[in-house]
Amino acid sequence: MKHKQATIAVRSGLNNDEQFGCVVPPITLSSTYNFIAFNQPRTHDYSRRRNPTRDIVHSVLAGLEGGAGAVMTSSGMSAIHLVCTALLKPGDLLVAPYDCYGGSYRLFESFSKRGVYKVQFLDQGNKTNLAVILASKPKLVLIETPSNPLLRVVDIAAICSTAHQVGAQCVVDNTFMSPVLQQPIALGADLVVHSCTKYLNGHSDVMAGVVIAKEAAVADKLAWWGNNIGVTGGTFDSYLLLRGIRTLNLRILQQQSNAQAIVTYLQQHHQIKKLYYPSLPGHPGHEIACRQQNGFGAMLSFELDGNEITLRRFLAALELFTLAESLGGVESLISHAATMTHAGMNAIARAKAGISDNLLRISVGIEDSQDLISDLAHALQAAKRLT
Repeated sequence: MKHKQATIAVRSGLNNDEQFGCVVPPITLSSTYNFIAFNQPRTHDYSRRRNPTRDIVHSVLAGLEGGAGAVMTSSGMSAIHLVCTALLKPGDLLVAPYDCYGGSYRLFESFSKRGVYKVQFLDQGNKTNLAVILASKPKLVLIETPSNPLLRVVDIAAICSTAHQVGAQCVVDNTFMSPVLQQPIALGADLVVHSCTKYLNGHSDVMAGVVIAKEAAVADKLAWWGNNIGVTGGTFDSYLLLRGIRTLNLRILQQQSNAQAIVTYLQQHHQIKKLYYPSLPGHPGHEIACRQQNGFGAMLSFELDGNEITLRRFLAALELFTLAESLGGVESLISHAATMTHAGMNAIARAKAGISDNLLRISVGIEDSQDLISDLAHALQAAKRLT
């Protein structure tokens, strides 16, 4: 992470209070603001449109991602929905990864069926197929790298360059990486989205999302639509998000270090059928990850060798890992893609994307790495003994 961005993360809007000189910005909970006089509104008139605490979030996150402006939303999915609402019209084509987050897949497919816009899912790592789709001149290209849950990596700069040639805009879901490990706008993206619920907040106690735009005019358009459809984030969530961002760099680096230790352990374990992590030389997009990322992150997935009984017993034996959805918190989580994060995809779509019924995804926390490895070892032994 660049020094300037690290400073932005740590300081996160500090010393903005001109009235009392508060180091930590106060929470402005008022939903409405008085007018100076008839037809003379202040900068803030209603908190759905603008709120002083949320304004600081916008400034901090735009600075972290190198954008001209940002809109904080009520969740990561509302951030995705805002982008599509603002930029797509009936008949427009959205190109999305075939192995994207299950919630995104469900949103795109459901709106496509209603004729709100068209969607095409494909393997964006396949240059030939991508070129064919881009030749049809889509309006918007969603890039999710590393992908959820298989952590496939695609070339942001190359896809953005090709997409721009046909007039498409590119939005990158940077939730898995955060600005600490990847800056999509610097690589050519027009927009970046995050589920702030994840790494940016980092404590599993906030629901929020954000869209960051490279161009100020696009940021203004997103702000208008955010107010129009009512998806802007809440004030207290803004405050908690700012607090979380101040430890972003420290958390990410510790989580990444723990993830690498776990990968090293799982690599050599005979009960692990397949392991997915971008640092592995044979991982899809490994060379691209080395080039466009500042690290390999703290998300990993693996296929457990066995059947459903093996899977159930393994999960039941875990003590430090919590079976839960979401990711990016200080605690370690494990999820089963087919029945949890990607239940919104049908079995055929999951199979096409390579998401097996034995696939487990881990979000590594900040606990002691050896404790986490011991927990996995205990659970693997329990699954083996009882199968």
